[in-house]
This record gives sequence, C-alpha cells and structure tokens, in this order.
Amino acid sequence: MKLLLTSGGVTNDSIRQALVDLLGKPIEEASALCIPTAIHALPGGAAHAYRFISGTGSNPMTGLGWKSLGVLELTALDTTAHQAAQLARWKSLGVLELTALPGIDRELWLPTVFEADALLVNGGDPLYLHHWMRQSGLANLLPSLSSVYVGLSAGSMIMTPRIGQDFVNWTPPTGGDETLGLVDFAIFPHLDHPDLPDNSMADAERWAATLSSPSYAIDDQTAIKVTGGEVKVISEGHWRSFEP
Repeated sequence: MKLLLTSGGVTNDSIRQALVDLLGKPIEEASALCIPTAIHALPGGAAHAYRFISGTGSNPMTGLGWKSLGVLELTALDTTAHQAAQLARWKSLGVLELTALPGIDRELWLPTVFEADALLVNGGDPLYLHHWMRQSGLANLLPSLSSVYVGLSAGSMIMTPRIGQDFVNWTPPTGGDETLGLVDFAIFPHLDHPDLPDNSMADAERWAATLSSPSYAIDDQTAIKVTGGEVKVISEGHWRSFEP
C-alpha cells in the first residue's frame, strides 16, 4: 500500500502533486473512500465528521475534486436528511458501516474497499481509530490494498508503531499506546500550530526522547510519502527528524 501521511491534509501544491504521483492519475479521475471515525472521540465529533465528509472543514481531503466519494464509517455516524441533501452534490456517495462487518459476509463489502483508489482517513483520537480499525477488520486488509492511504493527523499516526504517551486520551481496552506499525517511525503532527501550545519543537523533542523508533515532527504544510519502502518528506513548511 502507498502512503501519504499528512499533518493537516492536502494543504499545498507539493502535497497535492505527491498524491497525484501516488495515484498515477489525476484526482478528478480517481475514486475515494473517506473514514471520519477518529473524530467521534473528540468533543463535537459529529459536526466535525460532517465537515470532513462534506469537504467544508479546514483540512483539505474530500473537497479535492474526486471522481467519486464514499464514506467508510468504522463506527455509527447518523446522517440527517439535511446532511444527506448536502452530500448529494457528490457524483456518488456510499456508506459502509464497519461495526456490522463481523456479522455479515465479507463479499458484501470487500469490493467497496478494494475498488477505491484512495482511503482518506480523518484526524481525531488515534487510539480510538486504531481500536475500530482492528475491530472492523480493516487493519488486516491494509497491507494488501493497492489504494493510496492518505492520513490526516491521527489517521497518519496509527500507521506507526506507537504514538507516545503525550497523545494518549481515549484509553483502549488493552491499554498502551501501540498502533498498527505499518511504518517503522513515529509522527508528531501539527508542529508549532498556533492553536496548539503543547506542539512546539521543544515538546516534540521531549516526545521523541520517549520512543525507541525514529520519528518525525511535521507541521501542517508537510507530509511523509511512503512507497516501496522509500520514505520521503514533502514540505512547504518545516519539520524535523529524530533518531531514537
């Protein structure tokens, strides 16, 4: 699977071009599934999820001009009639409720996942997202997908081995701060964000010192592109790497 791990979404031309390169075709010719799940563990999660799905939020992901867009919801998301009317502007929209997947035949939902050109995974609480990735069975599928995985904040962090105790809020049943470990480095997102005073470079240094893996601190104008085992930082902002 090809990865584009961002802090703030597709926020500049360099990150957008990296996405196009990974897709192998223009965004306008590609289909995407968006996963808003992580945001439900934060205050106001339902409203944030709607803004993410509809492309009206501050983090550019779903509003990039995809050929088609579907919603892959790992937990329950109640879509009101008003929201449905807003979402009707997409060429096509599908909803796949993953909490039901263990009780239904995989053949009913697997094609939706395997046919998508991209998975757009929203931010929020990384451990909550990791929990539902595991519970839904999607985590086991990720390594075999040909889709481009585009993570935003928590959506990027869950691909790493650990998130570090600084980012533990929602506590999983198993405890700990371990995540999927599909890459061998950790990510500190939203570096020096003006609304996040605890995300300074000094905070990132302290966080990195608690980990046993390499790590990156990236701002919202930076992404990490991973393909074929090659890791490349794409940035129009600032970032820093740390060795364990």
